[in-house]
Amino acid sequence: MENRKYIFVMGGVMSGVGKGITTSSIGAILKARGYKVTALKIDPYVNVDAGTMNPTEHGEVFVLDDGDETDQDMGNYERFMDITLSRDNYMTTGRVYESVIHRERNLEYAGKCVQVVPHIPLEVIDRIVHASNKDKSEITLIEIGGTVGEYENILFMEAIRMMKIKHPEDVLSVMVSYVPCPNMVGEMKTKPTQHAVRTVNAAGVQPDIIVARSEMPMDAKRKEKISNFCSVAEECVISAPDAKSVYEVITNFERDNLSKIILKKLRLKPKKSDLKEWEDLIKRVKGLDGKVKIGIVGKYFGTGDFVLSDAYISVIEAIKHAGYKVGVKTEMDWINSEIFEKDPEKIEELSEYDGILVPGGFGGRGIEGKIKAIKYCRENLIPYFGICYGMQLQVIEYARNVLGLGEAHTTEINRDTKHPVIDIMPEQKKNLEDGNYGATMRLGAYDAVLEKGTLAYDGYKKTKISERHRHRWEVNPKYIKQIEKAGLVFSGKSPDGKLMEIAELPKSQHPFFLGAQFHPEFKSSPLKSHPLFFEFVKASKTRSGKK
Repeated sequence: MENRKYIFVMGGVMSGVGKGITTSSIGAILKARGYKVTALKIDPYVNVDAGTMNPTEHGEVFVLDDGDETDQDMGNYERFMDITLSRDNYMTTGRVYESVIHRERNLEYAGKCVQVVPHIPLEVIDRIVHASNKDKSEITLIEIGGTVGEYENILFMEAIRMMKIKHPEDVLSVMVSYVPCPNMVGEMKTKPTQHAVRTVNAAGVQPDIIVARSEMPMDAKRKEKISNFCSVAEECVISAPDAKSVYEVITNFERDNLSKIILKKLRLKPKKSDLKEWEDLIKRVKGLDGKVKIGIVGKYFGTGDFVLSDAYISVIEAIKHAGYKVGVKTEMDWINSEIFEKDPEKIEELSEYDGILVPGGFGGRGIEGKIKAIKYCRENLIPYFGICYGMQLQVIEYARNVLGLGEAHTTEINRDTKHPVIDIMPEQKKNLEDGNYGATMRLGAYDAVLEKGTLAYDGYKKTKISERHRHRWEVNPKYIKQIEKAGLVFSGKSPDGKLMEIAELPKSQHPFFLGAQFHPEFKSSPLKSHPLFFEFVKASKTRSGKK
């Protein structure tokens, strides 16, 4: 393993307590110490990638530069560590088994009986080492999805055990465990964490560090208890209370000397830490003055009686990042577009907002409600930002209500529409007809050329950009001249001029009415707000000041 170091992060008690944020924050503090870091996510699903997973169950699909459809935590890694990851940094149970079966079919096991153990854990280890070597990292973080004790995680625990036996000084295990404080009891309870540690002990793994997630800071008594019953030194029990901003976790960890503890355990030199950028950001976040109210109009919100904001987590974070740079708090409301179809008068409620955003998505549910919202924003000069599907619907709205093409639509929803202003490109249609859906998706980073004197150019301040995509349908080339003549400007196009990447109204007509065919949220970070989100929030702040 060429003296590279590996840190595994697993979850105890329950999911959703912050393994991804913990992994990302550990990466950030180690990077601040001058070490080159990278990260991997292991999803226990049999799906080969995250592209087919329901956003309301699994959260958003995060797309990498190379087009891989991954878990949303990959976005956290990139944002916190300021790194660009690839397909090699993401694996699922399905991807691992697929690879082993492929190798077996190619006779790469030289006639051996291929078994779940050891061959599946060995494949996991090979993938981890390969990604580490490719990224030339000194320290590689590996987050294991789900919760310890789940049947589907056993093979990943086995991979940790095998690596630890072979390279005891190079492998470290961190458990992120929930420590509840029930109101009816009135004290923190460590028993669930004790059980979680015993579960991984049964798999041959002993956590070196326990990150104790709770609503409040952990007291010394509870730290001592976890230390005694979980065989972890007290200094290695890290209190991780709820924070107002996820980016505070970075400085909270360093306050508890977590990077120093990790480096000592991995026998690495404790270089000087430089977290000034993060400390300045947190000060700025705490000192935000004023507020803008953003409405997000979509459909991936409901899961039972709850709202799942994880379906658009990168959009939410990108809006926050822009707010940090503009200097305002961003308050976001979830608006189900179907309410505008059932009760058209409710569209007037959009006037309460300083900005409206329609994010990406698929399918016809709620589409007419979104189009009504876009029309209202255009006519009432409310800053509007459309992403992917949000841009396509923006073009449809403009074609219907400005060009007078009342039947304008997307062939995704209505294949027989009289005016298919959004359509599959000719070269993709055969793949779609043959059921070869993967070949019809435009995934990953593509270049675009911007027109000077536009909102897009003012934001980026350059003529050539690269952004990540995840879509099949495009603006139909047959309607481009007609749409442009009516006043909608395609300020960003593919280098060959065939694909429309950004649509906007001139600044003289509207404060901000812009749609992007790509997903700018995937390239936003707290220290580097994305230019389009920045311009959108800035325009929203201006409207807020005039109300």
